[in-house]
Amino acid sequence: MNNKVGYLIRTIRHLHVCGSKLGPSFRTAMRTYTLGISRSKSTIQSVNLRRFLLNVPPWWLESSLRLLSQRVPVYSKEDATVREQNATKTLLDEHVQSSSSALDPLEEDRSVVEENLVVKSERSQLQQFFDDLKKCVSPCDVLDLVSKSAISEKHCSNCFTTMWMLIKKLSEDQKHYEKQLMVKHPAFMQLCQHLMQESRSMWRDDLVYSLHAVLKLGVPQNTRLVQTLLRVCQERLNEFDDQCLSVVATTLVTMEKSRNVDALQAGLQLLVEQRIPKISNIFMLQSMMKCFGKDAPLSLKRKFEHTLLAAGPSHIPQRAAHSHCYFFYSSVTENIPGTPFWQLIRVLKSCSILRYRNVVLYSAIANYVTSAICMWDTKQIVLFLSAFEGLRFRPVELMDILAEKVTSHPESLNLKDILSVLRVYSLLNHVPKCQNQEFLESLNGALNKYLTRISNVDLLKAVYSFCILEYLPQPALSQLLQEDNLNELLKSDGLNKEQNEMMVHYVNTCLELDSPLSFTKPATMFIKKPSSPLVSDLPEVREALLKLLGDERMFQQNIQLPHDYNIEIITVFGFRVAILCSPLSAFCFGTRHPRGKLAMKMRHLKALGYHVILVHYQEFKKLKKEEAIECLKGEIYSVDAFPVSDVNLQDNI
Repeated sequence: MNNKVGYLIRTIRHLHVCGSKLGPSFRTAMRTYTLGISRSKSTIQSVNLRRFLLNVPPWWLESSLRLLSQRVPVYSKEDATVREQNATKTLLDEHVQSSSSALDPLEEDRSVVEENLVVKSERSQLQQFFDDLKKCVSPCDVLDLVSKSAISEKHCSNCFTTMWMLIKKLSEDQKHYEKQLMVKHPAFMQLCQHLMQESRSMWRDDLVYSLHAVLKLGVPQNTRLVQTLLRVCQERLNEFDDQCLSVVATTLVTMEKSRNVDALQAGLQLLVEQRIPKISNIFMLQSMMKCFGKDAPLSLKRKFEHTLLAAGPSHIPQRAAHSHCYFFYSSVTENIPGTPFWQLIRVLKSCSILRYRNVVLYSAIANYVTSAICMWDTKQIVLFLSAFEGLRFRPVELMDILAEKVTSHPESLNLKDILSVLRVYSLLNHVPKCQNQEFLESLNGALNKYLTRISNVDLLKAVYSFCILEYLPQPALSQLLQEDNLNELLKSDGLNKEQNEMMVHYVNTCLELDSPLSFTKPATMFIKKPSSPLVSDLPEVREALLKLLGDERMFQQNIQLPHDYNIEIITVFGFRVAILCSPLSAFCFGTRHPRGKLAMKMRHLKALGYHVILVHYQEFKKLKKEEAIECLKGEIYSVDAFPVSDVNLQDNI
């Protein structure tokens, strides 16, 4: 009997090592049986285990034997079959013999009490270990705890994860020092060895988090530990839930290409492609998209796009923006003719909401829309341009085409379209190559038809847009300048009042500096717009000007001119030079083309007698000191800025 029991124990241990092949249900049965193998079990537990072992296919055991490490004896196929049959027969005989004793109620109650005590003791020890683990403040503390504890696979996984969580909060120098101490600790090799041995019997969550933590702790990728974990992940990939797949994907992104990495990534790709429709967590999709990269199959990209776009822009977290749009970019450039209108619009709006910037993506979509212009009606083109304007992107050719359409058929626009077109062209500061005056007059004529029913707010927006484009629409302007209309606009509350005051202020400025005609303006027009705060000190520009001019008295900083314009002023050859330091948002995306308000400001400064030098401040800050000085020198003393005849004339004076 003892021989039979001994052989049964060895068989169960052997199957336990192969548990990754048999699945979670096998491991549950093994735990249930091994917890009570030294005690009498209930009839139900015995019957369940008996049924389970009877249903184990022989090929599972054969395939599992091939996956064992070198420390586990490997039998031939014939020996394995005989031993499996004997083990099953012995197991059944033992349970048949013990079933009668299990039916004794007193014995069964005693067994249950003993089992509960053992379980409580094990839980208490486990809880004590985790409580001690939480108190650790360094990886070496964790390893000290390992050296004096009997650890299981659960302990092992949590130890590695805890060490990584402790290290990642440190500075780079501290990380390097702590990792050196960790590797030199005698318990570290013991922990790595234990992880490698228990990897096939670990729970799936523990397995993937262990792989992630081991790599983050700096264990080289070509070590036996990492390669073993990669191989086990391959074998158990079908067991992984969405969370485990996401962790594996995140881990693979940081790894170099190798045979095991490529095999795991290929398996992950096949599995994810099947599960994508059921994955609702956007962060998980983000991790998987980063793992597969732009070289993923087009079918997989399409499935990602469909899932993300179905969620809608408002449901996509901002951290998922780059993965989402990056995937779409690589897909749309490969198969752009198949992309429908609303999907393009939704992607552009998603980019705006998520603040994703990719000039190649925008250009690809704009080129496609332009090349297939016959497919879109005027309203669709207006929607495209509105979406591009939200991204600060100026599709020149597409805007020229729409200008021609509007000039030819202004009646095709309703009031909403007119306001959208005016807003887009004014904010992007786009003047059509040909027929600019005809285009603006066509828009003015189309707007005049709605003057009897347009709201004062929309009227102000339309006139403001026209003024940015240096065009004064007389009928609309005359209606706006009526005192009752202005009073209504300026007496509104909250943010609308501030916005209305700003637009009225710039309309008034354009009337003074751009208009060759005289308009009778009501007293309300002369309200003083609250002065905007002066721009902060620009040390890079100040230092470069001081080096270039040699004297602080040669220039003035943060000068506030009439009409609320702040500039840097210097005097060269008797000319006044205004240096405008503008942020990135003042330019159209991917270019140095000034947007509407900046272009209007430059125009007005020229009208006030200044030569304007425009400085892209973000780019200027990146220049070295010598390059910054040369940049300003080239702009200030350029021939275009000061023609030779003008300079000579000024010198003679």
